[in-house]
Amino acid sequence: MTTARPVTPVRAGTVTRYDARTDVLVVGFGCAGAAAAFEAASAGADVLVLERAGGPGGSSALSGGELYLGGGTPVQRACGFQDSADDMFAYLTAALGPHADEEKLRLYCDGSTEHFQWFVDRGLTFEPTLWDAPTWMPTTRDGLMWLGENAWPYNELARPAPRGHRCATEAYGGWLVMEKLVAAAQEAGATVHADTRAMALVVDDDGRVVGVTARRHGQDLTYRARRAVVLTTGGFADNEEMLADHAPHLIGHGKVSDGLDDGSGIRMASAIGAATRRMGVVELALTALPAMATRGMLVNAHGRRFINEDVYPGLFSVAAVLTQPAPYWVIIDEEGYEAIPEKERWGVVPRFVTETLGELEAELGMPRGALESTVGTYNTYAARGQDPYFHKDARWLRPLRGPFAAVDPRIGFHQGDRRSAGAGTGVAGFTLGGLRTTVDGAVLDVSGGTVPGLFAAGRATSGIHGEGYISGTSLGDGTFFGRRAGVAAAVGA
Repeated sequence: MTTARPVTPVRAGTVTRYDARTDVLVVGFGCAGAAAAFEAASAGADVLVLERAGGPGGSSALSGGELYLGGGTPVQRACGFQDSADDMFAYLTAALGPHADEEKLRLYCDGSTEHFQWFVDRGLTFEPTLWDAPTWMPTTRDGLMWLGENAWPYNELARPAPRGHRCATEAYGGWLVMEKLVAAAQEAGATVHADTRAMALVVDDDGRVVGVTARRHGQDLTYRARRAVVLTTGGFADNEEMLADHAPHLIGHGKVSDGLDDGSGIRMASAIGAATRRMGVVELALTALPAMATRGMLVNAHGRRFINEDVYPGLFSVAAVLTQPAPYWVIIDEEGYEAIPEKERWGVVPRFVTETLGELEAELGMPRGALESTVGTYNTYAARGQDPYFHKDARWLRPLRGPFAAVDPRIGFHQGDRRSAGAGTGVAGFTLGGLRTTVDGAVLDVSGGTVPGLFAAGRATSGIHGEGYISGTSLGDGTFFGRRAGVAAAVGA
């Protein structure tokens, strides 16, 4: 458990010596920090980046690497899809809502094709091929994937187009995204001080942020920022005290982070009156394999379906954990299981296999007849290519026939392997709330004004999100608004 440390701001008048001076001081070297550092340095500012770990990357480097981009990128066009900023905006407004930040979201969608080119210019490449099935992460180098755009009800709100862009590597790609962004920031002139933990903001008599105090290898340091400080320190999934205060849904579950998302930047800014937004919102990932759920069904502890299984899997995860009685089960038949290529099963095997649904109900401790009723109704309509309750796409509909299997998400992926993910509760996640900022990254105070000299981006802010999440919107949002924060910080606005 992370113990809260003091973040009391330091008055500039009490500082007797600065250990380093720079124009723009970026705190945190994940995707948002790298984007901010690159743009500030490219604008001619002296840039210094503080990173508390031994090297750059943060949680961004450990991520899947999806970049949510659209509006008609070259990859989309090469795969035969037409897209527009308006369709992208309509989908994300619904999927990231309710209460998505529409001002930021509009800018993000309108600038998406330019942002794609920005990544290409930094050295990322994308294969012009599509992974055409629901998944957490493709096992191939395909450059494009669906992230629920073609699932109900979103396919009725906007013209569907896949927007999950993946750089040319198999499986996890966050490391490659960060490799390119870190190199770009350093080539632009940014200097990095690793193993350096920011402790508190330095504020002058006019309330302007002019630096930070820090510690490196037990030594106290003070850094001066002549123009601005940019906080890109990540969320607070690893701070149990903050979770208890703001986002208790994550308590007891796994954390999707590098272990250092302790909310330090949020706390430092809050200590000088910064406003926060959506602090209770979290993204949750249930270790239920979409390839199995779509070919079968996802049910709650009472044997009832509650969502169309072909939506973005983060959406069925949140629906399960926040609204349904646990435990959750993926129910699939032998034909459906065997239809999944072995590599795409991620080492997942059923926990229970029975000839009849009645036997499976007994194994799962469900009310007698509950699962039989659910599957019976499902089969009746699936035979007609229909799902009137939840509208799963007809591509995935067919009657389920014994033998039947129940897959337990609590066992995790890659079962029996040292890489096993999700074992325990079967749920992992991260926080979406954070500092409230303008579209240019200026941190807002509780009165609605800006905090002079202070900017923020990435998961330390609430970004474009309302109460929903789609893969790729962390790296996408963090870099897009990190860029804008870097430009504004270089000016010192």
